[in-house]
Amino acid sequence: MNSHETFIIQGGGELTGEIKVNGAKNAALKILAASLLSTEPCIITNLPDIEDVHRMMELLESIGVKITANDQATIVETRHAAAGPFDKKLVESIRASILLAGPLLARHGEVTMPHPGGDKIGQRPIDIFLDGFRALGVEVEEHDRSYRLTCKKLRGGEIILPRVSVTVTEEMIMTAVLAEGTTIIKNAAMEPEITALADYLNQQGARINGAGTPTVKIEGVKKIGGGAYTIIPDRIEAGTLVILGLLTNSAITVSRCQPSHLESLCWHLKKAGAILDTGSDFIATRRHKLLKAQSVITHEYPGFVTDLQPPYTVLMTQAEGPAIIHDPIHQGGRLFYTDLLNSMGANIIMCDPYRVVVNGPTELRGRYLTSPDIRAGMALILAGLAAVGATVIDNVYQVDRGYEQIVERLSSLGARITRSSKT
Repeated sequence: MNSHETFIIQGGGELTGEIKVNGAKNAALKILAASLLSTEPCIITNLPDIEDVHRMMELLESIGVKITANDQATIVETRHAAAGPFDKKLVESIRASILLAGPLLARHGEVTMPHPGGDKIGQRPIDIFLDGFRALGVEVEEHDRSYRLTCKKLRGGEIILPRVSVTVTEEMIMTAVLAEGTTIIKNAAMEPEITALADYLNQQGARINGAGTPTVKIEGVKKIGGGAYTIIPDRIEAGTLVILGLLTNSAITVSRCQPSHLESLCWHLKKAGAILDTGSDFIATRRHKLLKAQSVITHEYPGFVTDLQPPYTVLMTQAEGPAIIHDPIHQGGRLFYTDLLNSMGANIIMCDPYRVVVNGPTELRGRYLTSPDIRAGMALILAGLAAVGATVIDNVYQVDRGYEQIVERLSSLGARITRSSKT
């Protein structure tokens, strides 16, 4: 993808039709890392064709992993995977690169990783990862922006997470499956992607109990096999598309999703007056009268997910009354994109880095905008589709990181959006 491309959006139109949800970014990145736990091939279906997945595959290929893809599946062969060295720029381009450390430790007993990158959303230190590794018998040497991890033999231990973290929970599960003895993770995250990862590993010989609850118990095994894995639907994409239907007051069907993963979002939307039809694998929006403002506090699963806060905030610019949006998950910075919405005509007051008050409804007007991160970037597309006039969004790579063929898929609903190369 070309970082010098822009999205050009003509707003104000009604959408109609069906849009299918793709495989979950956050599940795909974890299963690619988990493939390193076995020397047997891992066959992955429903892998999303997005930039973050491309970066993760490039990282794997850089250490000797062979990846082949056809229309049906992606085959990951890790027999010749080495413990490095890693391309510093690649590692810094994606935060999930840290997930490779645990499986490589289990295979090689050592790994040196540059400091991972990712979105610029407040401070996101890796201290919790390092403490978790130490609990499993790993020696950690910290150098300037890099970490050398070594262990003669991983051993089970008790890991108490000081705060709920999805990525740390997944990293520690992967590291512990081949450790000697029992590992217990307390205050574990409960996201569906964690349950899906544990289900896959258990099918391949791991002994993980309690995934999807706050306490996960792992009995170490000597070997993990390869096998087949189908990526679960992306609940963030699904929720964003449902919000898009409501924002444009359109009747659209968001299919191939799991509504049970979006219960908190749907509760808030219905409280605001949205009319949703829900089936086993779809959520359909219907046209509605003016929505009522509904405040939200983000929370770890099964609460209101922080990644749906930006599109929800855009929706609240079109709802009647004040809505308090409180997002304490990251260490500040997640709400700074609201300045861009204000430049479009929104009335959003920032109380502090974690809270804003959205006063609606206000008419949004098209502007030239630069996408600050993956989720805010997608929210700006939604704002552009609801706005009067033309919106141009720069730095489209941020959106391409997590949303596959977004222009083509939104256009199929009648959205007036194109991708243009800057001269």
